[in-house]
Amino acid sequence: MHERKALEDRIREKAAELGFAACGYASADAAPLAGKRLREWLEQGRHGDMIWMEERAHHRESPAGLWPEVRSVIALGMSYAPALDPLALAGEGDRGRISAYAQGADYHDVVKKALKALGRWLAQEAGCDLKVFVDTAPVMEKPLAEAAGLGWQGKHTNLVSRSHGSWLFLGAIYTTLDLAPDAPGRDRCGSCDACQRACPTDAFPAPYTLDARRCISYLTIEHKGPIPEEFREGIGNRIYGCDDCLAVCPWNKFAQAAARNIAFAPRAELTAPELADLLALDDAGFRQVFSGSPIKRIGRDRMVRNCLIAAGNSGDPALRPAVAALVTDPDPVVSEAADWALAKLGG
Repeated sequence: MHERKALEDRIREKAAELGFAACGYASADAAPLAGKRLREWLEQGRHGDMIWMEERAHHRESPAGLWPEVRSVIALGMSYAPALDPLALAGEGDRGRISAYAQGADYHDVVKKALKALGRWLAQEAGCDLKVFVDTAPVMEKPLAEAAGLGWQGKHTNLVSRSHGSWLFLGAIYTTLDLAPDAPGRDRCGSCDACQRACPTDAFPAPYTLDARRCISYLTIEHKGPIPEEFREGIGNRIYGCDDCLAVCPWNKFAQAAARNIAFAPRAELTAPELADLLALDDAGFRQVFSGSPIKRIGRDRMVRNCLIAAGNSGDPALRPAVAALVTDPDPVVSEAADWALAKLGG
C-alpha cells in the first residue's frame, strides 16, 4: 500500500514537471453512465456530421471497450487559461475572433508529446502496460476526468475545474496498474445558467446537453458544407470556434494565466486577425499563416468560408472588394458564402 501511494505521488510530480496542471486517478469502470448518454446523444442526431463518433461509439462507451486489459485511468489536464478576454473582439467587425485554445501551438501535438513522455517514464518505473490518448482517440475524456476528480461536466458540457475554470485540455493514460481512485468531481454549477444564456445560436436544448448542429464551434470547424443561414448572423465575427459559453463561467475567476502551458501562449497574428487579410489567402498562404496551429486542419476553403460569414456580418463596406473577389472562387461553398456576404454588405 505504501509503495503504491509513493508511485501515485511520483506520477503527479512527473505530470506537473511535464506541464500538466491537473492529474487524477479513476478506475476503468468509474463512468458507467457515459456510454448510455453517448448512445442517446447519437440517436438524437446531435453530433451532426461527426460520423466518426458513431463509427467508434462501441470503443468510446467505456475504457474496457477500447482496451479490455485496462485497470485504471490517469486523467490529465493542461491549462490554456487566456491572458486576454476571449470576448474582447465582439464588436470589432473587421477582425476575426479565434477561439483561445487555437491561438497558440496545436494542443494535439503538445499534449500528446507530454503524455508519451509520462507514459515512457511510468512504464520504466512500474513495469506496466499502458496506452495514451488525446482527443482524436475514441475516449470519453470529460466523464473520466470528472470521475478522477479533475472537475465536473458543467451545463455547457465541458469540464469545469475549481482551480482552472473551463480552460483545460484533457488527456488520458489507460494502464494495467491498480491505482487508488480519487474522489470524483462534484457538480458545483448550482442555479447558474450563464453559459446557457450566452450561446448566440441556442445550442443547448437543456442544461448539460449540447446540440452540436447549432454550435458555432461545430459549424466553423467540423461542418464542411454551407453554414445554414439561420445561424449566420449569430456567428458574428467568430471565424474559428467560440468561447462564449466557457468565457462567462464564474469559475474562471480562479483560473490563472500563469498556470497556462507556455506552448499555448497566443501568437500575435492570431489574437485579432484582419478579415481582409484572411480573405485574400490561397492554399499556400493559409498553410504558412496557420503552420503549427490546430486551425490548419480545416483547410483554406473552410476558413475563407468562415471569414466571409464574418465579413457579411461586419457591416463594413471596406470589405466589399475582398468579398467580391471570392464570388467566382472554384469552391462552391466559398462562392456561395461570398454571394451572401456581398448581398449583406449591399454589393
